[in-house]
Amino acid sequence: MQTIFIQVKCELGRAYEVADAAIQEVEQVSEVHSTSGHYDLMMKCYLAEDADIGHFVTENIQTLPGVKDSFTIIAFKAF
Repeated sequence: MQTIFIQVKCELGRAYEVADAAIQEVEQVSEVHSTSGHYDLMMKCYLAEDADIGHFVTENIQTLPGVKDSFTIIAFKAF
């Protein structure tokens, strides 16, 4: 299992809509948090070992209505 975190910048006024869509439409998204700073949301996702992270992000997260930009962090180990 691969764990990734995706920071998402949303179009103005659409952060709640994007968060709801991610939880409801993308089964790999386990958590969505509102954040301050350059990005509006932080999504925690679990992917299969053989899943292509780039394809997952571009096809499932960046295409959600209201997403403006994203930044992906790959996690290697949980403590």
